Amino acid sequence: MVNITHLLGEIDNLNESLKAHKLSSQDYEEILKILKRPPNLIELGIFSAMWSEHCSYKSSKKYLKGFPTKAPWVVQGPGENAGVIDIGNNLCAVFKIESHNHPSFIEPHAGAATGVGGIMRDIFTMGARPVASLNSIRFGDVEDSTSLGKKHRYLLRGVVEGIGSYGNCMGVPTIGGEMSFESCYNGNILVNAFCLGLVKKNEIFYGKAQGAKNPVIYVGSKTGRDGLGGAVMSSDSFSSNSKAMRSAVQVGDPFAEKLLLEACLELFKQDLIIGIQDMGAAGLTSSSFEMAGRSGSGMILHLDKVPMRESGMNPYELMLSESQERMLICAKKGCEDQVLEIFKKWEVDAAIIGEVTKSGNMELFWYGEKCAEIPILELSENAPMLDMPTRAIPPQSHKADRLETDLSTQEIFTTLLGSVEIANKKWVYQQYDSSVQSNTITPAGSGDASMIRIKGTNTALSMSVDCNMRYCQLEPQNGAKIAVATSGRNSIVNGAKPLAISDCLNFGSPQNPEVMWAFSEVCEGIKQACEILNTPVVSGNVSLHNQSDGVDIYPTPSIVSVALLSNIQKAIPSQFQTQGNSIVLLGEIKAEFGGSLAQKILEKRIYGRIPAIDLQKELSLWNLMLESAESSLISSAKDIGEGGLAMALAKMVLGNGVNKPIGCNIHTNLPSQLLFSQSQSCVVAEITAENLQSFMQLAKKHKVPVSEIGCVGGEIFCVDEINMNLAEMAEVYFESFEKLINQDL
Repeated sequence: MVNITHLLGEIDNLNESLKAHKLSSQDYEEILKILKRPPNLIELGIFSAMWSEHCSYKSSKKYLKGFPTKAPWVVQGPGENAGVIDIGNNLCAVFKIESHNHPSFIEPHAGAATGVGGIMRDIFTMGARPVASLNSIRFGDVEDSTSLGKKHRYLLRGVVEGIGSYGNCMGVPTIGGEMSFESCYNGNILVNAFCLGLVKKNEIFYGKAQGAKNPVIYVGSKTGRDGLGGAVMSSDSFSSNSKAMRSAVQVGDPFAEKLLLEACLELFKQDLIIGIQDMGAAGLTSSSFEMAGRSGSGMILHLDKVPMRESGMNPYELMLSESQERMLICAKKGCEDQVLEIFKKWEVDAAIIGEVTKSGNMELFWYGEKCAEIPILELSENAPMLDMPTRAIPPQSHKADRLETDLSTQEIFTTLLGSVEIANKKWVYQQYDSSVQSNTITPAGSGDASMIRIKGTNTALSMSVDCNMRYCQLEPQNGAKIAVATSGRNSIVNGAKPLAISDCLNFGSPQNPEVMWAFSEVCEGIKQACEILNTPVVSGNVSLHNQSDGVDIYPTPSIVSVALLSNIQKAIPSQFQTQGNSIVLLGEIKAEFGGSLAQKILEKRIYGRIPAIDLQKELSLWNLMLESAESSLISSAKDIGEGGLAMALAKMVLGNGVNKPIGCNIHTNLPSQLLFSQSQSCVVAEITAENLQSFMQLAKKHKVPVSEIGCVGGEIFCVDEINMNLAEMAEVYFESFEKLINQDL
């Protein structure tokens, strides 16, 4: 038995303890009001974790309240482990995106792997089997020739390996994602992980603990000291001497999680439990307080009964450890033996560690001695909310209606095609098993969005993650609108109807008034876009303090859109299909280069107004694409995004693979630089001769500008002034990224 006398007495140096726990003197005054006495060290640690930015959203919650969260198809919105939408056939999709940024910068493989494991637990905790994963990962100057570039190439390789190894071992396909590179991430990379699962509508489980005397059961891996203080670490900014916080990074075991997954899914088939919760950030603390808090219950935990993998652990460590692959279950009284037997069958540790009470308090015991007692609702539901000061950045006045460059159109095209942002990421995708479970229709790298079939039905789900952080840096509100619209548009071009989004809001330090102003603007942009496009927010995550040595990242709201395709036979590919088909442009391309990829690469800076977006026009484009898909009028389609029309056409030409490109012959009558403009609500579509007139009439009905600009076919890529051999294009596009990322090996 460990002597814990030092944890239970008065705190020797209060100021030092508060500083170590990232608590303010105001926080401490609130703790005294709640407890009506000074806290001991265990209680102080619990308050620290639950009131951390990572767990409480104390700086951001006020801005999230205006999000639209309801629709006829929304079953569960924000507030649970994940969001849930009805997708028909008595099935629901359960999904969420979360960040694992700080841990991945410290230990890229372990940080990324446990990020994947954590988001999968959020999904199967609700009774759903995970069927698809995406990721949004962002790095610094990987092309830099100094040690900085070498470091970020190392980070990239480690993150990709971590994502691939965990997902592959779990048997969950990683079917897509996005990757971007900006100097603002030099000191703070972003790793956002998304997972989607399927569950029958009447078999959804929630994270609640209610019913006095119902047992509380710990299941999963034993608790160790890894990840200790992870939530607090993720709620603080980096400095040049804080990169060695490796003890706060969790260590994952995907094989243990696979057993936990299967055991939980078997458990859910029987009427044995009240609720279940993943032990994520803040570990046993957050799971226990949140489960009881949602139900207005109390709870007793006997911490000496928690399965431990290290000797000499104490209550403080057991409550705050973020060891992976663990769950907390509230079982029905009398069903304990059946629950334990299921986990024994799967060789997963399980132990009864407490029970639900009516007290409203969390009572912690250590070998029969009470070591902490905290009112649950005051802690879990009433964390101090901060009203951080905001300061608006000056609006962009420059139109940025041209590119300042001496390069020819052909040279600009070749430069962008081989850039780290555009070049094919097959080196990454090949490390992910995208075909396991045999549901994948459109895997990573094959289109704007990724798609899986729903077995036993004629339907499919399309999903895409997107955010142009340069837009959000220049104009946060409009940048957020574009992120929501683009993520949905990526599925629209596949013929799928967007139903809901999950967001991961990555920002710098909340102590910076300009960061909090940008946060408020981004939230307003998301709100407006989701309302008009009818894609409610059903889940999400806020990650603040993404700052290193005083440098904040760009505002980066990663938006995942989930869309439903009601007839799988009507899915629209993103690659050119047939020689001789017409190519049409939907929407209007204007001289809008602010925050564009071309501006960044050619001018080595970003400035000016970003492309305008009219959400009503965006909705009209969506309606046109959906009606066209239903009538099977479109042979292929692609959103015009990074790099503009020229890059969209290049990807449609090369989309069938390195050995199967199909050329095109395009005459746009646009000024040459506009081939690289990133105007919004624009799509390229391939239409057969027999469908062209009907499509044009439909576009007119929806008031979407449309023009025929060329045809599919030929042995070259011919777009106005650009002429390039297909084999040469393929070499630049398919080989550039791998050469860059492996140059240090």
